[in-house]
Amino acid sequence: MDTATRTNQRILSNSILFAILYLFFFQILADFMEAVYAYGLLGTGIPTEIVSVLFLFSPLVLLFFKNGFSNLTLLFFAGLFLLARLLEAMLDIRGQMLVAGVGVASFLILFPAIIYRFSHNRNPFREVGLGIGLIIAVALSILFRVLNSGTDISTTGWFQIIGWILAGVAFVLLALELLSQNEVKETGIRGMHASFGKSTGLILGIVASFTLLYFSFTAPNVISRWTEFNYLLLVVLIVLSLSGFAYILAFRKSITEVLRPSIVMIWNLLFLIFLILSIIPHQIRFPLDPAVYPIFEPQLPQLAILPVILMLLSFPVIFVNFIVFIRELIALKPSFRDLGGGFLIGSLFLLIMIFAHVFTTVYDYIPLVGPFFRDKFWLVYLTVGIVMVLPLLLAQERAFTFTSPPIPGEFVKTIALIGAFSIVGVFLTMAKPFPPADQSRPLRVLTYNIQQGFSDFGEKNFDGQLELIKEIDADLIGLQESDNNRISGGNSDIVRYFADNLHMYSYYGPKPVTGTFGIALLSRYPIENPKTFYMFSEGEQTATIHAQITVADKTYNVFVTHLGNGGPIIQQEAILEEVEGKNNLILMGDFNFRPDTSQYQLTLDYLQDAWLMRWPDGIDDQDINPINRIDHFFVSSEIQVIDVRYIFSPASDHPAVWADMR
Repeated sequence: MDTATRTNQRILSNSILFAILYLFFFQILADFMEAVYAYGLLGTGIPTEIVSVLFLFSPLVLLFFKNGFSNLTLLFFAGLFLLARLLEAMLDIRGQMLVAGVGVASFLILFPAIIYRFSHNRNPFREVGLGIGLIIAVALSILFRVLNSGTDISTTGWFQIIGWILAGVAFVLLALELLSQNEVKETGIRGMHASFGKSTGLILGIVASFTLLYFSFTAPNVISRWTEFNYLLLVVLIVLSLSGFAYILAFRKSITEVLRPSIVMIWNLLFLIFLILSIIPHQIRFPLDPAVYPIFEPQLPQLAILPVILMLLSFPVIFVNFIVFIRELIALKPSFRDLGGGFLIGSLFLLIMIFAHVFTTVYDYIPLVGPFFRDKFWLVYLTVGIVMVLPLLLAQERAFTFTSPPIPGEFVKTIALIGAFSIVGVFLTMAKPFPPADQSRPLRVLTYNIQQGFSDFGEKNFDGQLELIKEIDADLIGLQESDNNRISGGNSDIVRYFADNLHMYSYYGPKPVTGTFGIALLSRYPIENPKTFYMFSEGEQTATIHAQITVADKTYNVFVTHLGNGGPIIQQEAILEEVEGKNNLILMGDFNFRPDTSQYQLTLDYLQDAWLMRWPDGIDDQDINPINRIDHFFVSSEIQVIDVRYIFSPASDHPAVWADMR
């Protein structure tokens, strides 16, 4: 075996090792934050949540060691991290929160310890693996997401075997890598010294790169829902962007001349501009004057997709930054305490950005600081982007050299192959709607508050809810609390998951960037003229969907809504203003008001309660009397209600309500 072949093998093995470690970190961090949020849904108290996020401060452990870790200690933390990632996906929400937290803590100890070892056993092959492994990890994350309609397939059911195989490969590769290195032996305790500030700046750049990828780019459905950009086209653009960047890294020898610090800085600034311009047009600044409501989501010009396309094509600059930061940090040879202190600060930054991201939605529940984050979704991304870019000023020009050692061509083939599978995966999983052949039958309509896909006990329950929906076999479905495309929902896309598995048309409703609790419309019939409007909200922002469907030459006006706590009458008045005068009307949702309220009585001045149309006494033939119901169907006088049922199930914290209408 010649030297070039051995070099390629070393680079590829290191790349695979770090690809798996990074992939697992993105997965376990997503599951950890989702579990913390879900555990909060149970009302189990803030103290437990506060304790759990302390796992992010695990780099504190590094401050108590003199000379780094031995091989055995490194393998211990690696094994703990890998095992936590495998086990947490099989546990209930409390167990997932704790075990995933241990896994996140283990990675935040393991990763700086590996950097320390590499800085004292310098080998450019290892540095290359550290960098391009991140590209492979993001490509794999995208693949696993698209194969399961926005939810990571490798953490689901029997497909978890994928994780076990990858964990075994990573552990063996790390063990072999450590055996080829010398353990670091230093005398005395090296305290933090002059390089601490610089190393901390570089670490902040690394953490910001991780954060930006975790927030959005590891799950393409997230960006698609920001903008309602065509999902297939978005995946194609990301695949082309990653594959093109991989090709340039591997085969363009002149890249060193091109990627000078000034060019990389300009590339970063353009990327940040495109990123913010992809968000701001969809970010609605909600006025404080109730008189201007309802506010309809603006119709954007076709050119509004241009920043999104340019952002997707330019986002590989994140990998350039990461490689530069890693190379400069290793060249700096920071002490173990420098790394511990730097990653401790980096973890604090990560936690602040996670809180900021979540606050853009739950601002109403966070005293004092929460309201600042209303309508500030764009600011979170701008802050992370700036923190990612500024540390480039700390890097020497040598860190921008990308051709020594040469990157193997197998890396390009790997990225292209993963990308091709991702595109095929979109085709295989996407919904293929087909309207019922018999359109003379009654229209079955379902309204369901799915609590972001969690059961009444707070367990993630996509499949349980899907099974219930399949049993009801509705033609038209209104969903509430369906806004999963955020880190608080594990970046999953439950609307896409349901629509693809049910083979239904879908309209997502209010975009996640608006900070609105989600509503969505699914239909076996094409959804016509869908639009979203917002009601005045002093607390959490609320919205309503209005669309039409045509069945047997009859057009229905369909409204889906979710009012705020207590069902504020001003919000219901805005909805009634929009429904007035429309025929063949179905208004459904979680109204948060009961039949004994003034909001309910006001609604009956315009529409009829479908439940009472079928069961005038308020009790059905199964002796079900939902006297405190807040999930309703209201219909116009032309609608004949044949049947209505409340299905009480632990699949969610709300009943599923369906009705047959003609």
